[in-house]
Amino acid sequence: RKMMENNVRRVPVVDDDGKLVGIITSFDLVSKALTKIEVNDAVENYMITTVPTTWEKAPLNVAFETMNQFGLKSVLALDDDAKLSGILTETDFISEIEIISERSEHSSTVGTEGDKWSWDSTSVLYIEKNSLKFTDKVVSDVAVGNVEVANSKTKVSDCAKKMKALNIEQIPVIGVEGDLVGLVRASDLIRGLVE
Repeated sequence: RKMMENNVRRVPVVDDDGKLVGIITSFDLVSKALTKIEVNDAVENYMITTVPTTWEKAPLNVAFETMNQFGLKSVLALDDDAKLSGILTETDFISEIEIISERSEHSSTVGTEGDKWSWDSTSVLYIEKNSLKFTDKVVSDVAVGNVEVANSKTKVSDCAKKMKALNIEQIPVIGVEGDLVGLVRASDLIRGLVE
């Protein structure tokens, strides 16, 4: 219930003394509990329908920004016919980041005039700047293809079993016409345990 109320995917577990003993994720609940009970509701009642999508030939930085604008941890790739062709998660993006280091030197000299024993002092400031840059790949180079999908009428329990079997936390949802209609995440399916 705390996960749903606070819209989080992970919750720390503490003992009676308040000492951290572990963490439980929405995927843990779905794969260990929801797969053992029968929830016959259709996933269309649990899925999110506002899902970030991007063209499969888009640069990675554009796809990453699209994902961030939605505040989600994945983005779905679409081909030239606007059909689902892949999925990228935050982990896929992390593996495609390069750290770029730039170092610049700034100096200023201060001297005294007219004294033959004077010293000129030079102050040097070194500035090191690290930034992250995506590789020059496009979405289709990195996205996981052959994406597992659920039909909008798939039962919650069956979807949970598929997530557990494939060790995935989210599944795109396809409508009866075969078009992308949403995304169901482990955190969405937790409602099946509570309601």
